[in-house]
Amino acid sequence: MKPDWDKLAAAFKGHATTVIADVDCTAGGKSLCEVAGVRGYPSIKYGDPSDLQDYKGGRDLAALKTFAEGLGPQCSPANIDLCDDAKKAQIKEFMALSQAKRDEMVTEKEAELTKLESDFKTFVDGLQKSYTEANEKKDKDIEALKSSGLGLLKS
Repeated sequence: MKPDWDKLAAAFKGHATTVIADVDCTAGGKSLCEVAGVRGYPSIKYGDPSDLQDYKGGRDLAALKTFAEGLGPQCSPANIDLCDDAKKAQIKEFMALSQAKRDEMVTEKEAELTKLESDFKTFVDGLQKSYTEANEKKDKDIEALKSSGLGLLKS
């Protein structure tokens, strides 16, 4: 994917509204990746820098380029004219809150996200443990079956 990503970055170099960049989340960019919610590599994010979204499309140059060509300003407090009525109302409601209240709500929502991720990891770890145990049992059972004379019966 890296060669296609580099070609995409070159194609959009100097673009007025779209920036194609990469960040090394294992080195100097680690704190940025934590803020952006990067949980696996490679991850592709897009949108408002304060509210990056996960890209779920194709990873080849054609798919990436098609997606990037469709990017532009999105609904946000800075671009409220791009919002539908429901989003405008939500933004108005949020802007009426104090900064402290918005910060509190962000902290609560981020805690919910962290819990969802933690619960999912616990679930996956349980699946992995079950798989490992089942696979080990299968291997032992196969060995026991073969040791019981299966090879002699077949010959």
